[in-house]
Amino acid sequence: MAPFKDDRKPAAKPGTKAGTTHEQTGRRERAERARRESLRPEGDETVALYGWHSVKAALENPERKIRKLLATDNAVRRLTEEGVKLPVTPQIVRPGQIAERLLPDAVHQGLYIEADALPSPAIETIPANGIVLVLDQITDPHNVGAIFRSAAAFAATAIVTTQRHSPESTGALAKAASGAIEHVPLYAVQNLARALEALKQNGFLTVGLDSEAMDVLEDVPLAAPLALVLGAEGKGLRQLTKETCDHLARLDLPGSIKSLNVSNAAALSLHVAHARLKALASGR
Repeated sequence: MAPFKDDRKPAAKPGTKAGTTHEQTGRRERAERARRESLRPEGDETVALYGWHSVKAALENPERKIRKLLATDNAVRRLTEEGVKLPVTPQIVRPGQIAERLLPDAVHQGLYIEADALPSPAIETIPANGIVLVLDQITDPHNVGAIFRSAAAFAATAIVTTQRHSPESTGALAKAASGAIEHVPLYAVQNLARALEALKQNGFLTVGLDSEAMDVLEDVPLAAPLALVLGAEGKGLRQLTKETCDHLARLDLPGSIKSLNVSNAAALSLHVAHARLKALASGR
């Protein structure tokens, strides 16, 4: 009797099609990444923005130099209905033609632009008034985008971040910011400790948020101009940053969890500081 021969094809491993090896899958993924990279804007000073709020705010910002606008018929119609002036002639495209330029989970709402990056002025030019947020190596673009949104909501004067170990003001960050990057100036610095010293020389009180600090933010004698300094989740503020701040303070959290997502911590600290400074200004 001839030996039994199993002619069945081996079952596909999870995440692969039948007959597809991991090597083939890896090649396809690398090719797809390369294709998407080739569709991104060229040049270090060009950024890509997508989504209704991000693109609309950029189109309405006279400081933005728009290079290219891709839009669906419906999106152009909506922009026209809302009275948004288009600085360039839009390229009318299908939604998929925008989606192929973005990561799979990106929601573009029929709008995509390529534009020049906004300028990053010198730290010494920050107006000595109101509240400034200083971000110590916060790298998650969604968190930084949400911080921009809160900063715009509380009329923050500026956001200061490091040139390295921080996300670019494009893509997912801009989408999460919902247009706020057009309203809150960003100052990117090489050395955060030196930037804090420059702010202090310009009259700013610098307060670092630290969940293990002895003082509660509400009890710190706040004054304007004020710089609130926030660190990355997990790592928190770096030691030199802590040593450079005038005060360290924590948020008063009565529950069992004593720390918040950094974007939530930024929103809450802005609320506390804004209320305190408003009361001081009115003599209370």
